[in-house]
Amino acid sequence: MRQINPDVVAAYPITPQTETVQRFSEFVAEGIVATEMVRVESEHSAMSACVGAAAAGARAMTATSANGLALMWEICYIAASYRLPVIMAVVNRALSGPINIHCDHSDSMGTRDAGWIQIYSENCQEAYDNLIQAVRIAEEEKVRLPVMVTFDGFIISHAMERVEILEDDEVSQFIGKYKNAYSLLDVDSPVTYGPLDLYDYYFEHKRQQIEAIEISPEVIQKIGREFKDLSGRYYDLMGSCHLEGAELVIVAAGSTAGTVESVVDELREKGEKVGLLKIRIFRPFPAKQIAEALRGVRAVAVLDRSVSFGAQGGPIFLEIRSALFDEIKPPAVVNYIYGLGGRDIGVDEIERVYKNLERIAHTKKVDELVGYLGLRE
Repeated sequence: MRQINPDVVAAYPITPQTETVQRFSEFVAEGIVATEMVRVESEHSAMSACVGAAAAGARAMTATSANGLALMWEICYIAASYRLPVIMAVVNRALSGPINIHCDHSDSMGTRDAGWIQIYSENCQEAYDNLIQAVRIAEEEKVRLPVMVTFDGFIISHAMERVEILEDDEVSQFIGKYKNAYSLLDVDSPVTYGPLDLYDYYFEHKRQQIEAIEISPEVIQKIGREFKDLSGRYYDLMGSCHLEGAELVIVAAGSTAGTVESVVDELREKGEKVGLLKIRIFRPFPAKQIAEALRGVRAVAVLDRSVSFGAQGGPIFLEIRSALFDEIKPPAVVNYIYGLGGRDIGVDEIERVYKNLERIAHTKKVDELVGYLGLRE
């Protein structure tokens, strides 16, 4: 955030996001950044301030977690519908209640249909790189949508890891200056945000939002290639590990992908045909690319760190099954809910998932569509 040097940051502290905005406010106080720091009384006000700032022509950012994001939900929909490129860091934390300050993905998954682009980060390096790219993605003229970059609370947000940091001028040149096409302060070309929009135009405006988010994958990939030229690190719509020739695959998002990757490396050394598909872009969901990546796989386990109550599985699982629906020979797909409220998931549990996939691939029978890892039952 310091290197991005946004015009406006509006935020309200909530664990485990607090250190993010607290440290940034120190940069503001010390004059290191030229940002207007808006200290508000709630997250609802924080997002409202970002909407107002972005509509006026400012580059606006915020950060939150858990129930803070839930309090923003009304305004999250408004930010997307106004086509405002607000950037939000979401430090993933379980939604209350009961009160829990540790990591799961129930907060960001709860906003998956709000119209925001969602980018999930595996580690500190990815969180840093994703946030820089998010600015370019959001402000692309063909897109102009808000972007949330998520990273796991405490597991990533409070981790000590080696991170390769770009030079300040490199980041500044990469993101460029914000060019707002429609500013409330442009008196020569006056505009209106948020008028009454009834059945005569509302439908068309929603269709325009759909078109914008559907075109964003090619923009994300283009900016990813430009970022590779700058940093040497490339991020596609999704990540993978040993998918070539894999017969048994786990799909995961966030820090858990790193745990799965270590297990994949060990099992591959033993000759087992296992692989990992890592969710990076969840919205828009890259269904076509994922279906192609999983073609020829015999069995897939989708790990969800959140629950979609009353649905036939977790949010990622439902998307994966939908993506594979039209495949001629789709793999068997099972779902595991894990890690709610920050419960740890270890390599032993990942190995058991692969063992279960091996059994499913051999018997061609799924005994339990949705299971739970690490749960006392």
